[in-house]
Order: sequence, then structure tokens, then C-alpha cells
Amino acid sequence: MAAINETPAQWKTTIIISSSLQNHDTCRTLSAQQHRIRFSDSVEAGAFIFPRSGTAFLLVDPQHLPEPLEESGLTERIQKFVQVHRNCFLLLYSPFNGKKELQVLSQIQHRFFGSNLKILPVRNGAQIAKGMLTVAKATSKPHVDRIRERMSVARAHVVDTSPVWEMLKDIF
Repeated sequence: MAAINETPAQWKTTIIISSSLQNHDTCRTLSAQQHRIRFSDSVEAGAFIFPRSGTAFLLVDPQHLPEPLEESGLTERIQKFVQVHRNCFLLLYSPFNGKKELQVLSQIQHRFFGSNLKILPVRNGAQIAKGMLTVAKATSKPHVDRIRERMSVARAHVVDTSPVWEMLKDIF
């Protein structure tokens, strides 16, 4: 068994990023962590795509959306993104929770309720990078296999030690 204070090798992956984000703080953060960054004009503006994990993230800043929201084209952008990417996340950038940010969040939640879109509110570039990397790592091989194995072991332990299961076994 590995020593407790031993640090595991840092996880690195390839990320395809929209060329529109080339000067964004998050790209510098990801690059500093030695991830392989590939910029592309052919992906949706504001998109981060993690090919190995099959996840995609769309960064939206409500402060840069014109009023009224319905005329901003945001819903159409998100709809296209959801149709293209099976495992997709919306990174809703909001450094503070003002009225406009909450209104945008509410409208997106109502419009995309029941779809495969997951919304991650983020406050800064560090949270954007950390959130994306956490999800991408947890959904990529071999990490996803390890998580499934741990969940299976935990489930078996609960079933084996649960008094409810003992009672049910006695009934049947």
C-alpha cells in the first residue's frame, strides 16, 4: 500500500478549446498545469472539449449578454451545444449573484429541464478549471472504472451489513 504522504502523478489530458477563449485566464491555468491545449475555430465559441472523457463545457458570462435575454441567441447556442455533445455542462460565470445572473440561471434551468445539460455556476477562472478537470477526470478511463468499482464495493458492504436487508432476507 502507498504511503499516505505520497502524491499521485498529476493527471494530464488533451483539451480542445474554442479559439474565442485563446486569451482567457482559464486557458493559462490549464496550460500551466501542463494539459495539452488545442485551439479550434470549428467548435462552439466558449467551448472546452475533453475528448478522452467525452465531456464538453460551454462557458457563458451573463454580463456579456444583450437585453432582453430572449433576443441574445443564448438559448439557441445552448440547444445546439446540447444536441452535439452527449455529456455537456454549462459553466455559468457569475462572480456575484446579481439579479441578472439569477434570471439567466432560472431561464436556462426552466428551458433545459430534463435535458442532458448540467449547470455549474462558477465565480472565477480557478473554479472554472477545477470544475472542468474534476468532472473530466472522474469520467475518463481508468478513473471511471475505479469509481464504479468503489461504488460496487460500497453497495455490497451496505447490503451485507444492513439490518433492513437482513429483515427482508428473513421475510423471503
